[in-house]
Amino acid sequence: MTDARDHESHENDPHEGESSQNLPDAPGGSSPVVPESAEPIPDPGLPPHEWRPTDVDPRQEKRAERQVAGLFGLSALCVLLFLVAYFALDIKDDHDIVGNYGASTVALGTTLGLALLLIGVGIIQWARKLMGDHEISELRHPAKSSDEDRAATLAALNAGAEESGITRRPLVRNSLLGAVGLLGLPAVVLLRDLGPTPGQVTREGNYPGAGLEHTVWTKGMRVVRDVVGTPIRAADLEIGDLVNAVPEALFAVNEEGEPEIEGVELQVAKSKAAAIVVRMEPDEIIPGEGRENWSVDGVICYSKICTHVGCPISLYERTTHHVLCPCHQSTFDLADSARVVFGPAARALPQLPLGVDEEGYLVALSDFTEPVGPSYWERG
Repeated sequence: MTDARDHESHENDPHEGESSQNLPDAPGGSSPVVPESAEPIPDPGLPPHEWRPTDVDPRQEKRAERQVAGLFGLSALCVLLFLVAYFALDIKDDHDIVGNYGASTVALGTTLGLALLLIGVGIIQWARKLMGDHEISELRHPAKSSDEDRAATLAALNAGAEESGITRRPLVRNSLLGAVGLLGLPAVVLLRDLGPTPGQVTREGNYPGAGLEHTVWTKGMRVVRDVVGTPIRAADLEIGDLVNAVPEALFAVNEEGEPEIEGVELQVAKSKAAAIVVRMEPDEIIPGEGRENWSVDGVICYSKICTHVGCPISLYERTTHHVLCPCHQSTFDLADSARVVFGPAARALPQLPLGVDEEGYLVALSDFTEPVGPSYWERG
């Protein structure tokens, strides 16, 4: 079907039916000259540049420079106040209060937020009042730049550095470097709260199993079921059973009936001492060197914490005695000292030596003989 508008355009076209051979020839040749089409939208150009007060008045320029440096200085002051609040304000049970909120939380959030905000405002003011503000247009170019374009880019970068005034304004430059440099201090201080370190305790004080090298497991401590805290009798376990276990110390109470370990201490202790107890045929166990007596009638115990990045493990294949980490599929053979058979983990799961007490309940013969958790804790 032909559009009526096409018929109309053909009727009104005085050159209808003419071929390209009727177009004028190019000078010196027989090929026709096709005129280039004009731009659909004319280039409006750039508006005249308007000078800012800081461009024409040296006093305004110095004033803006002092303002920017002052913002960077206030940011540095907020960082110092952050450090003071971190060490001065109490966060224990009887913590300081500000407007029904913990004073430490309010102070740390306010000071660190203001430190970042002031640096951002200072950079914006620097760009608006002191840096060059001439409009620049750049045409699109191929992905690979020519040597001339690369040279022009380097020249533009040098020109930008010169227009920013970072080399000519040591007050602004040094105050910015000082403010940004001090921002590293809160990061260093907050690393303390990621967990206890070897030879150091948490801010709440010392407690059994503090540090990365040890847990709360001790000789003679009963192995109990997680959540409920009931002791585990070796004779009650059947072949193929897997039990999530923890040390009895996590459920211990004092004379007044209050937990001996609670709060952050309880969380840290459980995160390191969690274990899995598995029963298999005794002749299927391949004990490691020096571990011949670490199991009880086929009952064997390993750390529940994966040695890759510390995820909890409990996916058990009873026919192969393999336990799988759900995070990155590291697989350990529990029948062969929990060695790694697949995945990114670098070392076997730590094994807890087991025994039984007079009542037949499982007990630990000692703490883990190596650090639990990710492999980067070991440097040897």
